[in-house]
Amino acid sequence: MRLDGIFQVQTFGFPPLEDREKSTTLFSGLNYFGGDMLSKEDTLKLAEMESSAVNEMFVILSDIWLDHDETMAKLETVLDGYEDVEVVPSLFVLMGNFCSRRFDLAYNSLSTLRSNFAKLGKMIGNHQRLKEHSRFLFIPGPDDAGPSKVLPWCALSKYLTEELRKHIPNAIFASNPCRIKFYTQEIVFFRHDLLNKMRNSCLIPRSTEETSDFFELLVATITHQSHLCPLPLSVQPIIWNYDHCLHLYPSPHTIVVGDSSEQKAFKYNTGTTCFNPGSFSNDYTFVVYRPCNQEVELSALEL
Repeated sequence: MRLDGIFQVQTFGFPPLEDREKSTTLFSGLNYFGGDMLSKEDTLKLAEMESSAVNEMFVILSDIWLDHDETMAKLETVLDGYEDVEVVPSLFVLMGNFCSRRFDLAYNSLSTLRSNFAKLGKMIGNHQRLKEHSRFLFIPGPDDAGPSKVLPWCALSKYLTEELRKHIPNAIFASNPCRIKFYTQEIVFFRHDLLNKMRNSCLIPRSTEETSDFFELLVATITHQSHLCPLPLSVQPIIWNYDHCLHLYPSPHTIVVGDSSEQKAFKYNTGTTCFNPGSFSNDYTFVVYRPCNQEVELSALEL
């Protein structure tokens, strides 16, 4: 505090980030990620199974515009390619938006969207090996049909996906954000155009002392804040009773931020792997992720 009564800030930074291993040793049996608690023996067994799952592969795509013919043709190219590989991916993650424009009943029809999902289901169903051996996870985007724009967003409605489910019985329709566990590894998926919102909400110029890459700054922000969307409620409303769904404590092994910005991958110094698969409908980029060793392969089709 200065003599003239003005409070002067000399240093301004993030809260310190706890190391994941140090955090988990203090939990005394608590599970912050979700799911049942595992005994030490079960955890060791899962770790052994994880180390041997070297062929497991996730294919992650964001912005799948079902009403865009070229996007659907490119998606079929991706499916054709993985149909012919020796070991098919164990998981396909398809994140919204699933329309080329913000869903609004004034311009969009629920029946048309339902029909587009049915076409997608038929396309996937035509790839017999993928249908039998891969699982498909669908995560809604910020502009998809839903009850509100308040986080977290619920899964796509059964009405929209009913016909698709007939073609792909093992399809999973999750909320946004979504958490999955690969043996001992914790993975968080979040589809939101977060980078632009964070940049628009900046009060002071960003520091380039450590990095000038916006995605790396985004990763540092959400991991140090231990929250997927550390924005004012006036910018992004959150259902208070479900705010814990956005928590990142302790830091998960992998964070997937489906953003419409440029495709990026970054491993933070705490060991957390973060990446953005890019916008498939805009530039046909996607990511192949090998969870066994947290390897991220940035991929793209020719324009």
